[in-house]
Amino acid sequence: MTVESTAARKTTRRSSGTKRTASASAKKSQTSELELVQLLTPEGERVQHPEYDIDLSAEELRGLYRDMVLSRRFDAEATALQRQGELGLWASLLGQEAAQIGSGRALRDDDYVFPTYREHAVAWCRGVDPTNLLGMFRGVNNGGWDPNSNNFHLYTIVLGSQTLHATGYAMGIAKDGADSAVIAYFGDGASSQGDVNESFVFSAVYNAPVVFFCQNNQWAISEPIEKQTRVPLYQRARGFGFPGVRVDGNDVLACLAVTRSALERARRGEGPTLIEAYTYRMAAHTTSDDPTRYRRDAEREEWEAKDPILRLKAYMEREGHADAAFFEELETESEALGKHVREVVRAMPVPEHMAMFDNVYADGHALVDEERAQFAAYQASFEGGEAE
Repeated sequence: MTVESTAARKTTRRSSGTKRTASASAKKSQTSELELVQLLTPEGERVQHPEYDIDLSAEELRGLYRDMVLSRRFDAEATALQRQGELGLWASLLGQEAAQIGSGRALRDDDYVFPTYREHAVAWCRGVDPTNLLGMFRGVNNGGWDPNSNNFHLYTIVLGSQTLHATGYAMGIAKDGADSAVIAYFGDGASSQGDVNESFVFSAVYNAPVVFFCQNNQWAISEPIEKQTRVPLYQRARGFGFPGVRVDGNDVLACLAVTRSALERARRGEGPTLIEAYTYRMAAHTTSDDPTRYRRDAEREEWEAKDPILRLKAYMEREGHADAAFFEELETESEALGKHVREVVRAMPVPEHMAMFDNVYADGHALVDEERAQFAAYQASFEGGEAE
């Protein structure tokens, strides 16, 4: 099975779970009438937009395609490793590659990224070793990379808190007089959090150079978007005094163009922008979730036809930007990546039990010392002096 066919496979299992509400069809009709920045149709046809457009070379297009394919391959391997018991949990990005690669490749090296826990493709764009992302999900470290080495913050599990971190960091950039920008990622579910709304207030008032990138993948775990908001998410920005734009989150060209424009606006000192990338979570929320209990197979099949990788491939083939040799070489590279990820994860060393008490405080703490001693005594109570 090729990498790009992973999301395009047809699901035969029929959902027996709850159905979407009656308002879903009305919401779908409304969505089609809303402005959606798109440069590449689901069929792979290139279209123009009066405000956002982009001119990329064949080499740049191949680069974006490679990014998406390898990100998907890494994600598929991580999902398989979790199913095999090698990872405790995994949050798949399947279907959201265009939103993440497009926005990730719009960044400059000196820009700073505040992710959630699903931005694996953005991490790829920032040069973070993919295997470093898996240490936390395997339970052998607390992150695995130095955020300042790649200007990519550690994953944030608490919903929405990273938007406040991003806003504060952006305010600091402005005070320092730098022309860098900050981008904060969050989902449609997190948009209901108070932290996100507070970050909108502070960023607007202080004109912070931050881009809020919301990946609206239609589901906050099992809660559909129409039960989360009565207006399109991007329109919320208007109430806080800064612009919002909705982009086709499955169109990597549009995501690149819109994010690049928003980042440039931030660097010019014009304040924040909210980008709503309208996309779809093809897989489960995490590997502990069963999406067949709450969403219909027909819905997934509808979005499979909008697959971000397949549409860019169709465009490149039609325009002669890539040949069969390119796709064959990329398939070989993706398989090598999968093999590398498997080998590295299975070879990750188990940390010392007592290591969890290290680096909690810079100068030590009496309570931590007490807890360390209690845990050491507990470990010593087992035969051989250590719990199995």
